[in-house]
Amino acid sequence: MNKSAIGIVAIIVLGMIAAGASSYIVDEKEQVVLTQFGRPIGEAIKSPGIYFKIPFVQKANFFDKRYMEWDGDRAQVSTKEKQLIFVDTYARWEIIDPLQFFKRLRNERGAQSRLDDILDGETKVHIAKNKIRELVRSTNRTPLQSELLNIELKDSLDPIEIGRAKIQNEILKAANLQAAELGIVILDFRFKRINYVQEVKEKVYLRMNSERNNIARKFRSEGKGEASRINGEKERELLTIQSEAFRTAEEIKGKADGEAAAIYASAYNKSSQSRELYAFLKSMETFQRTFDDETSVILSTNSDLYKYLKGMK
Repeated sequence: MNKSAIGIVAIIVLGMIAAGASSYIVDEKEQVVLTQFGRPIGEAIKSPGIYFKIPFVQKANFFDKRYMEWDGDRAQVSTKEKQLIFVDTYARWEIIDPLQFFKRLRNERGAQSRLDDILDGETKVHIAKNKIRELVRSTNRTPLQSELLNIELKDSLDPIEIGRAKIQNEILKAANLQAAELGIVILDFRFKRINYVQEVKEKVYLRMNSERNNIARKFRSEGKGEASRINGEKERELLTIQSEAFRTAEEIKGKADGEAAAIYASAYNKSSQSRELYAFLKSMETFQRTFDDETSVILSTNSDLYKYLKGMK
């Protein structure tokens, strides 16, 4: 290959490098700030397409157009009651002014660091102004009757005035006032986790355990009282049933005795022989009920029993 051919190839290669260095592609997920010797020029490019720049002089700085996440560090914060709690937070944010973002923060790492300062600071400020119940509850609820009987538990169910959701919104609003000059907007802010520090957690656990035991004892006492009431009603109903059964049995027996007496009387009135048979049967019943093998009896010779005993010989 002669020198002219090598020169042509070199020119083509240099041309391709220059063409590659002079153009850049912006896709749907990106936005670009063009700089010249480190200083931004023109407006930010937000529309996708192919763009051109002066090679080796100008530089395309790409920034994400999508929503980005911020995950706060777990921090120890004091509430209005001076109770120490651990708070874990997260947020979502977006670059809305790439040019201002580049001027103030340069890159996403700088943005994350600045968001740490803004969101962590506002979180501590708002938590310090509120009680713990405002941070963990968003609505009020009607307590159960058993909860109202427990004084400590009743105090923990006092109505809230602000609530968790409103505190989160206030933090978001205050943070966006500071973030506006950075070319970003914070879209959402949430408490991911709220927990007591270990010392307070143990005290809360003991108190909750005591409260549950008190409620359990109350339920057991109420259960025993209800069981006694049910057993008393059962005994009363049983006595009533037995009394009615005894009365019914006596009525049936009385009715049967009456019918038997009527039959005997009817038979007694029919003839003298029937009367004698009736008297004999009644005397035999008297013997059966009165005498046994060891009974000794002294009878008058004029008595009916003596007459029947004499007649049996």
